[in-house]
Amino acid sequence: MKQFDSIDVDLLRKYDRPGPRYTSYPTAPVFTSAFGPKEYKNEILRSNSSGDTSDLSLYFHFPFCDTLCYFCGCTMLVTHSRDRIREYNAYLKKEIDMIAPLVSKKRKVSQLHWGGGTPSYLDPDEILDIGSHIRGRFTFADEVEAGVEIDPRGLTFNHVKALRDSGFNRISMGVQDFNPKVQEAVNRIQPESITRDAVDWSRRLGFKSINLDLIYGLPHQTLASFKKTVDTIIDISPDRLAVFNYAHVPWLKPHQKLIHQEQLPSPELKLQIFKMTIEKLIDAGYWSIGMDHFAKRTDEMAIAQKNKTLYRNFQGYSTKAGCDLYGFGMSAIGHFKETYQQNKKTLIEYYKTLNENSLVTNVGYRMTNDDQIRKAVIIQIMCDMELDKASVERQFGITFDTYFIDALHKLEAFVPVGLVTLSKERIVVNGLGRLIIRNIAMCFDAYLEQMMKERPIFSRTV
Repeated sequence: MKQFDSIDVDLLRKYDRPGPRYTSYPTAPVFTSAFGPKEYKNEILRSNSSGDTSDLSLYFHFPFCDTLCYFCGCTMLVTHSRDRIREYNAYLKKEIDMIAPLVSKKRKVSQLHWGGGTPSYLDPDEILDIGSHIRGRFTFADEVEAGVEIDPRGLTFNHVKALRDSGFNRISMGVQDFNPKVQEAVNRIQPESITRDAVDWSRRLGFKSINLDLIYGLPHQTLASFKKTVDTIIDISPDRLAVFNYAHVPWLKPHQKLIHQEQLPSPELKLQIFKMTIEKLIDAGYWSIGMDHFAKRTDEMAIAQKNKTLYRNFQGYSTKAGCDLYGFGMSAIGHFKETYQQNKKTLIEYYKTLNENSLVTNVGYRMTNDDQIRKAVIIQIMCDMELDKASVERQFGITFDTYFIDALHKLEAFVPVGLVTLSKERIVVNGLGRLIIRNIAMCFDAYLEQMMKERPIFSRTV
């Protein structure tokens, strides 16, 4: 059964606008320095002394890369100094050792993620060392979802083996585009052969799920050239795929000025590339999870969506819900039931604060009751592609149609074009609505109107 009978480019064009990805609600721009180290520590102590035995999610940020990819939107630093990397690792261990004693040993880690930067820029011994340090200080569940982001460039079999020996069972790597001209324009030379090697090593070592990232909208991309990339990806046959829309925001990421804007595909061509990519992936048997994510129907992510157990957090879509998320490393973000917290955003600040034996929280936010309600609604819609109004009413003691009268009015615009069905009991996302699910979720965002009055800080939704 196909998910989409056809891809209506005119319809997608209509909804192509900047918008949040909702890895959190409220989104990061509302975080404030009023929530700092003291507030974070109090929240850790409160949540671990209350008898709460819910699972934990741990995120570790490794900021260093060998080279700068001009399209990059991540918090990263280029270095060729192994001493600088070792220094960071030592400070990361210090942060772990400050927080781990505050966390109840009865709480098990069911989700682990290393991101960056490039975690695989660590050498194999460093991977094993950090991995052992983490596992020695937290209690891990038997069935942990452990994912890591790697860069095939400079990767060896021993890197992948070290990650597997450290307990990782899911791996994700960027491809972006196999076309040499595109790669040269964005300063990421990555031959197909090394990507295939990384995938083959991961399969040989027993990784349960392999994800590849593509980006459309990069310099020199054409419909024909990106079709070749997609055909190659389908032949490689990853379990999951993310197909991101390149966000050209040089006012936020100054290094993107190195990309010549006149070489970027037109908005119309981008839509045609996106349409082609979706059609080919669906024909190849992939299931659209939502937005820009696809998975084989046998993958845990697709199964979780079918079973309505899919969740969304700072790592994107996840099969683990209800975890307190602890973020470690420069700029890392964490989330407890009622709070968000983000670490210092520069190495100087991060190191200085740890040298003062203080937690490294830079900004944070304590959610209101309204935030909690809207977050629950947004996550349910983005993960399940439908929402049962009665379940929200029972959980929060509200009358849904009254509480969300403004949001429902906004949603009515999606009904005539068949993207949303509204009934007394439910909100259901139909067909191509999956691809513009961010636009649908935006109807419930109480902060968006004010944020959109400022210069756009979000990527475009299509």
